[in-house]
Amino acid sequence: MGIMDSMKQLGDLKKMRDQAMEVQKKLALIKITVEHKGVTIVMTGDQKVVSISGENDLDKVTEAVNEALKQSQKVAAEEMRSLMGGQIPGM
Repeated sequence: MGIMDSMKQLGDLKKMRDQAMEVQKKLALIKITVEHKGVTIVMTGDQKVVSISGENDLDKVTEAVNEALKQSQKVAAEEMRSLMGGQIPGM
């Protein structure tokens, strides 16, 4: 592998890193609201809990948080897929 190949790979890695950072910024702005068994969870697309309200039952809150995480993972996968133009295997 020559120096030019290495430089191209570094450029490609920087581009991918920049794209990933752009997705992260976008995800932080997305709010996902999940209502599950009397508990409402508001979470960002980058999986930060904004608020929890409703039932005080720990099992119900746990289920609701897990459901919100699932939804945020779907949103993140969609954002990555759209930004990368479907170039990510398995997504």
